[in-house]
Amino acid sequence: MDPQPPPDPDPARIDRDELVPPHTGDTILPNSPFFNRLVRYAHRQPPRLAIRDVTLGVEKTYLQLLTDALALRKTLNDTLSPAARKALKNGEDVYVALLAPGGYEYAVAFVAIVALGAAVVPMTVVLPVEEASYFILKANCVGILASSGAISLGTSLTTLVKKKSNTDIFCLPIAPSFRPSPLPASDILVSSSRALDDNAAGVVIFTSGTTGRPKGAVLRRHFVHSFGESIADHYRVGETDVILHVLPVHHATGIGINFVPFLNAGACVEFRSGSFDPAWTWERWKRTDKDGLTFFSGVPTIYMRMMRYYEQTLKRLPEAELREYVDGARRLRALLCGTSALPSPVQKFWTEVLGGRGILTRYGATEFGVGFSVPFERQGAGDVPEGSVGVPMPGVEVKLSEGDEGEVLIKSPHMFSHYLSDPPSTSHSHDPLGFFKSGDIARRVGPYYFITGRASLDIIKSGGYKISALDIEREILGLPYVAEVMVVGVADEEFGQRVAAAVTLREYQSEYVYATGGGRGEGEGKRRLTIEDLRRHLRSKLAGYKLPTLLRVVEGEFPKTASGKVLKKVLGPRYFHAVYRRDPGVQVWDRQEKSRL
Repeated sequence: MDPQPPPDPDPARIDRDELVPPHTGDTILPNSPFFNRLVRYAHRQPPRLAIRDVTLGVEKTYLQLLTDALALRKTLNDTLSPAARKALKNGEDVYVALLAPGGYEYAVAFVAIVALGAAVVPMTVVLPVEEASYFILKANCVGILASSGAISLGTSLTTLVKKKSNTDIFCLPIAPSFRPSPLPASDILVSSSRALDDNAAGVVIFTSGTTGRPKGAVLRRHFVHSFGESIADHYRVGETDVILHVLPVHHATGIGINFVPFLNAGACVEFRSGSFDPAWTWERWKRTDKDGLTFFSGVPTIYMRMMRYYEQTLKRLPEAELREYVDGARRLRALLCGTSALPSPVQKFWTEVLGGRGILTRYGATEFGVGFSVPFERQGAGDVPEGSVGVPMPGVEVKLSEGDEGEVLIKSPHMFSHYLSDPPSTSHSHDPLGFFKSGDIARRVGPYYFITGRASLDIIKSGGYKISALDIEREILGLPYVAEVMVVGVADEEFGQRVAAAVTLREYQSEYVYATGGGRGEGEGKRRLTIEDLRRHLRSKLAGYKLPTLLRVVEGEFPKTASGKVLKKVLGPRYFHAVYRRDPGVQVWDRQEKSRL
């Protein structure tokens, strides 16, 4: 039916869309900067590679990516309920879950959902069904797109959601919609109709839940192109670049740093899903000259594991073989790191390996994107202070609650829209002037910012002092025998809080052994690490009131979230419970007595 003009229109203001049929079709993409770019890349000759999926062993061009995304969009649209199709037509927010690891199926499904005009709700494939149902119900998803390995989970989810809410949703496999050959590039068009509403829902990313039940942060549709373009420009990403993507694709970094910026720039995203493997990654880096790898992005945990593998394995190789790995790392244009600042010893190691360049750190959050970052041009410049997360991103307004220190308050052009079904949390997350209250504490020295911790977890109030747990962690990580550390405040009648440190030991270090006498620290002539040892080694680095008074030596690695974060809120009480003096695994230092072992 032909669209009807509004009653009594103002002839000077009639939009052509009110006079002509909508420009839609099976091979027509929405009018959006994102799809305009993808279509241009699909016309490149020779064809540009968009996705390399190491796990599936496939490489796909931009033309094939759009071909398969259009086919999946049609299947998805045909599967939607009449109510969901009507909501999309009316410009309402419609949410579709994406259940897939990083790879080609994920990329096709992401593009297909955006091309449908719906919002993407990415989910990890390793969740139990009960936990995964929380995300589906919270977002009121109309359906699930599932990768080949996640169909069983997706099907179980539809059954559980029906049982919990009496709502019928579908689970649609992604891969059956793939086409054996690409469409002619000239067949793929961009709509001449009105552009999609950039303020509508585009992507939903659930927070990691470090401060409570995960909240669904709704990112506006322009996140996909505007934020992606800003990050690509910041890191000078071009069409010849290739990023190795090993991070989770349901979190902010995996989507907003490693994925959409590189698609916006016409570059190639090389996915490797599954558990992180430092040995495989070093081998992949060694081949950068053959396969064109130019970028790598990780979190501090990944860079620490890569460093350990280098120290424990690669350094034992003949010099000529070791040089191949180092040269491979140095051929990378940039190594990126987010989530938290790199500990000083780790940054120093990588600066040496990379020939003086260092890793480009940044600070951000799901709700506002990137707040601070070390500019691409400053890598290796030597003028970025140690431990800094850089300077504010262009166009971002930042202030600290107490002048040159305090809570990070931020306004960004890439702000989230709201938390799903949670108006009180959306309101309470902003101050009266509209700044987002990050909950992170920072200090400013000149133009550079330093994150000192999470207000609720990383600021310890002990004996009248406010102490940054992150400052203490950085110094402890500088000790040659420490692999990982977690510093928390533990309630104490005398001090208010005690400074408590949980540490794991490095492999092959020659000083200390685990309490069991076995495991990775085993070795003749070693002894147990005591609280006195730790305090003595830190005394020249930290003020006395910052020295730990509780110590637990943990065997193995700390449990972490998918994004590599240590959940202090969970592990703190587990390692240092209320009656810690009765726990034989906790060493206690008191002023007038030696630690209890």
